[in-house]
Amino acid sequence: MSITAPAANPAPISESPRHSAIVELRRYTLHPGRRDDLIALFDTHFLEGQEFCGMKIIGQFRDLDDPDAFVWLRGFEDMEARHNALSAFYDGPVWGEHRNSANATMIDSDDVLLLRTAGDSGGFALPAERPRLGSTDQSPAIIQAVTYKLNSPAEQGFLAFFQQTLAPVLQAADEQRIALFASEHSENTFTRLPLRLGENVVVSFSRFDNAAAHASFTKDLISNPAWLAAQEQLSTYLVAPPVIARLAPTGRSLLR
Repeated sequence: MSITAPAANPAPISESPRHSAIVELRRYTLHPGRRDDLIALFDTHFLEGQEFCGMKIIGQFRDLDDPDAFVWLRGFEDMEARHNALSAFYDGPVWGEHRNSANATMIDSDDVLLLRTAGDSGGFALPAERPRLGSTDQSPAIIQAVTYKLNSPAEQGFLAFFQQTLAPVLQAADEQRIALFASEHSENTFTRLPLRLGENVVVSFSRFDNAAAHASFTKDLISNPAWLAAQEQLSTYLVAPPVIARLAPTGRSLLR
């Protein structure tokens, strides 16, 4: 299969449609010092290779708080499209050629949440094209992913609480929320790739221009009286504290 590198200048996010109704949030634990090796494989071989098979590679990231974690997002229009796209890729030539090199970087690749759009989110707005192969234009943006681990399905009160109570406080603190997802509980029809089943989560994604902007937002939020007042009610929905990931896009990440 021949892969053609896309154009250098992505279209503005505001001009692009929303992607995707179904998303996998994938977090890999890697052997120490191997993250850049895996990123090189992804950015060179696995982006167009997967999209050729019918999925959208939304973004791939370094976790700024874990040097041996690689986080990425891929999207599908529905569960049938997911099955067809994954079957095509993992039985195809790109994965067949590079899988041993990719797997050699990994300790664990099973930390995967299957998600669907929630609330007023229609998915991610993305540029029409990613930076071209070999691009060194590193985005300074921080993508924050907050995972709320719930004691019941999101529709049983949490989504309404999030939209009515948490979201206005976050917006007033200058958070730019870019997408909201909840657990998708459909059967995993591609069993070669395990998922974290039986969990109820909501994952909120936000974008900050740089690490300083994210740090300022975090500092202001933890002293915000409205935010502090909401914490007791928030705790009634949770089985564990929210997990906050600070994600730095790789050179060819669409979400950047």
